Amino acid sequence: MPSRKKSGMFASAFLTCVCSFVLICVVLATQHWISSEVHFSGTNSTTTVSLTYGLFSGTCDQFSSGLLVPEKNFQVADILNNVTAKGTVTATIVILVFSLLVSLLSSGFTCTNAVSNPYQTFLGPIGVYTWNSLCGIFVLLAMILFPVNVEGNGLSIELARGCFPALQTHTESKHTYGYSYWIMLLIIFLNIASIIIIYFYDHARYSKKKEQERPIENAPKDVILF
Repeated sequence: MPSRKKSGMFASAFLTCVCSFVLICVVLATQHWISSEVHFSGTNSTTTVSLTYGLFSGTCDQFSSGLLVPEKNFQVADILNNVTAKGTVTATIVILVFSLLVSLLSSGFTCTNAVSNPYQTFLGPIGVYTWNSLCGIFVLLAMILFPVNVEGNGLSIELARGCFPALQTHTESKHTYGYSYWIMLLIIFLNIASIIIIYFYDHARYSKKKEQERPIENAPKDVILF
């Protein structure tokens, strides 16, 4: 059985890993990644399309010449025609699914160490470091890919045209990233917290082991005589 200290430290890391897993599920399930106002100009009028969407679905409405078109729902994959933008959205989803699986593995590793002493080295702190690091890297990649898709591939513009095909010349866009996006920053912090907790345990254990294995020349002289 593991010591109380080990159980407590790994149980704390387990809680942070579980929180990370739950938050990744929230990120995938909610559609408040970004709110955009996309402006278009026509021959005799200007049109503003407001969108709020995530990786799978969203809502859009149109305001043109004093007339408001009622809000409607859309599926990102159904109305997005830009191949590059669509591929980047798919890549972001795949990366987050990988991070979800890795977070689940990390939770399993920390739980195992909290209740037992696994023999294999990788099942101990090294495994926790590996899985939490991978999870943080995957989430960071998703955080980078999404704004690159919005700014570089004109994701909001393409979705606005998908919602209202009659739109003409794009003039301006304004974007505000929502809580579904910023939660990913918290996920990264939770992964770092898990690594720090296990590092402190591992460092304390290593220091204690070194203290027990100190060279004989550091031992008391009366012990050396006998």
